[in-house]
Parts: sequence; C-alpha cells; structure tokens
Amino acid sequence: MHGHVEIHGHRGARGLRPENTLPGLAFALELGVDALEFDVALSSDGQIVLTHDLIVSPVTSADTGMAIPGDEMFPYVGKPIASLSLAQLRTLDVGIRLPKRPDDPFALTQVPLPDTRMPTLGAVLGLVDAYGADGVRLHVELKSNPERPDLTADPREFTELVAEELDRHGRLGDAALLSFDWRILVAAQPLVDRRFALVEEATMAPAWMNGLDLADFDGDLAAAAEAVGATTLSPDRVLVDDTLMAAASDRDLPVVVWTVNDPDEAATLLDLGVAGLVTDYPDRMRRVWAARGLPLPTPIPPLRTAVA
Repeated sequence: MHGHVEIHGHRGARGLRPENTLPGLAFALELGVDALEFDVALSSDGQIVLTHDLIVSPVTSADTGMAIPGDEMFPYVGKPIASLSLAQLRTLDVGIRLPKRPDDPFALTQVPLPDTRMPTLGAVLGLVDAYGADGVRLHVELKSNPERPDLTADPREFTELVAEELDRHGRLGDAALLSFDWRILVAAQPLVDRRFALVEEATMAPAWMNGLDLADFDGDLAAAAEAVGATTLSPDRVLVDDTLMAAASDRDLPVVVWTVNDPDEAATLLDLGVAGLVTDYPDRMRRVWAARGLPLPTPIPPLRTAVA
C-alpha cells in the first residue's frame, strides 16, 4: 500500500454542500482534503465556468430571471452551457438540488444554500488564495464530449485557456488537468505536469481515447493511459480490480479511483493499493483514514467572511 493515500473532494464535497460552488469548495477545504476536484466548461463568451454538465442541469440549477429584458434564450435551464453568456449563467441558482427525488442520495445529505451562483475558475482561484490553501492541489476536470462537438469547446483552445488562468494565479505548477476526453490530455502535455486519464465503461472507445483502440492494448487501460501521456489513471470504481492495479503498478502509474462514498468499499480499494480516492463525502473518508492510521490532510480554518 502507498504510504500516503490522498483524499480528493469531488466537486468540492457534493454529498454535503452544493457541487461546483464556492461555498461547497470552501467546505471541502475546511474539512481537509489533499485535492479539490471540480469541473469546468466554456460559456458562449469564452468564460471558464464551473459546471459538471454541458447542458444546464435541472437538478443542480434553477432559473431566477432573465439576464436582460426580453431575452429569447430564457429559460436557461436545459440550454447548452456553450450557448449562454456568463451574465446569463450567473442568473442561475446553483445552491439547491431539484426536484427532491427519493432516489437522489444527495438530497438526504446535502445542505442547500439558496441563491448561490455559478462561479468562474478565476473566482475559485481567488477563493483558494484567500484561504491560503497552498498545500491543496487543484484538480480541474475539463468537460468535453467528443461525440457532441456542438456542445464542446475546441480541446486545445479550452486546455490552453484553463492553463493560462491557472498560471495567472500562480497555481499551474501544482494543479492537475483531468478529462474523459483524452484529446485534452494530449493538449495538456506541454502545459501541465499532472494529467489524469479519466475513464468509465462508456468512454472506453477510440472517440474518447484520442483515437486509441483498447483492443490494441489487450484491454489494458493502464497501457493506453500511458500511451496518451497520462501521469495518473483515474477509473470508475467498478473497473478497479487486481488486474488493473497490477498493470498500473508495472508502469509506475498511480491509480486514483472515483467516486467512492462507502467506507467498506474504500477499505477494499485501499488494500488494493490505490493512490487516492475521489469522494463526495470527505468526512467519511477522513474517518476511514483515521481508523487506519493514515496521514490526514490538514483542515483549513474558515474565512471570517461568508462565501457566496
């Protein structure tokens, strides 16, 4: 097992606070995580905004009104992120989960924060700086779907914009860029040292893997990730077994697994030798770490002023 295994806060701490929001990210920092993971996409006016979905989600977003009177794009929920300006996106309330469904696990545990707005990457970097969270890495997932070019920014341009913003705030050196679209990883190679090859069953195809065919690697995900220049393999938890871990170990490729919320499953994965776990519940993982005597990331004291 790795001597130091990391806890990565998924979309901040999605199980506890609204995802991809400033208060959600702040809460994860205050709990204590090794890395803060969040998702970004480009607005119609080229602004880097935090969102998991390339179409405004009716679960995490609610319309509050028009950005300008008579806006023909309104309502904004259900519209592509790429078709909306920052001003339009900033009208959305992203501090609640709708509708309240009994099959939504986060509805039971997430504290709603109404009137929270969709932040930009720049605002997140300002927040992290205000917290003095120099020891927390930023893991920026670039949302890109090669099968939906109508919704997706140009991979190279998108990657360069994100890298430039991180660099502007002095955070490029200790950041990681993540994507299921491995074209992003190729574009990121000359720009950033840490590149995470995200993968799930649905993306194990050449369109997602920068043209690579997994069959050419005898089904070895670690070999394919290495071939595309990834520095970490980050698979869906259901893909992780002894075979995958052995292949990754042969290539000195760390494995960071998502999204792990069950303590027993976390224990099994720790025994397999993962380098980190991405979780919606950093509090739960911290208890697992403490029970095993693993080093814990340091909680960061709250700011004196509220984050909105």
